Amino acid sequence: MRTLIYVPVIHSSADLGSLAKEVTRRGMADFGPDFWAGHEKTILGFWDAVIKYFDSVEVSGFKLYQDGMIAEGEVAQKIVEEGVKSGSRNYELVWALLKKGAVLVKTEDFSLVKEERDRLLKITQAKTLSAKLLGFVMYKLSKNRLLNKRDEFIAKRIGETLNDGETGIIFVGAYHNIKKRLPPDIRIVEIKEAVKVREYQELLPFYQKRKERFAQLASYLAAEIKHE
Repeated sequence: MRTLIYVPVIHSSADLGSLAKEVTRRGMADFGPDFWAGHEKTILGFWDAVIKYFDSVEVSGFKLYQDGMIAEGEVAQKIVEEGVKSGSRNYELVWALLKKGAVLVKTEDFSLVKEERDRLLKITQAKTLSAKLLGFVMYKLSKNRLLNKRDEFIAKRIGETLNDGETGIIFVGAYHNIKKRLPPDIRIVEIKEAVKVREYQELLPFYQKRKERFAQLASYLAAEIKHE
């Protein structure tokens, strides 16, 4: 039996690299600075809860999988270090787990990650409205195909590298769906429900109409995680 601790994440602006400034600008413009500040506080609360959970987990020898991680060894360590410098709570936790003896594993295919990032950059860097709309349409047309290919690759990597009797940890965006693609002998421990993390993100544009549910989900994201 193999075990995978599954962490469906919601990314902060610091996780988005070159996309961060545009995402923050659009968020403040679309929702207002007060709401956006509250949203960012919710994300920080989510990461506080996840970090506290792993504080009491002995992770030495655990395999560590991270969405977007297209390398391992020294290159992977450089990527993590840069993420920490940018203020990413996700990468701060990855770094802490590595110091406790976890082993970072190449998780994704470089070409697929690059294709998705390039399409997003075309939207954020577009100089005209027509170019931005074209970039958005092209991204929407390819989004599901790319996500499915990435999920298939991630699940295959876990199946190939997580050995019998071992435990792995995966940090992956909540819109990914790798659980159904994993080998059946992998026991999944989902420390936050991916369906609720996704629902929170989907309700963002409609929070004024679903304020009570949105508040419930925000509270859930930041709630303490109980150990099994």
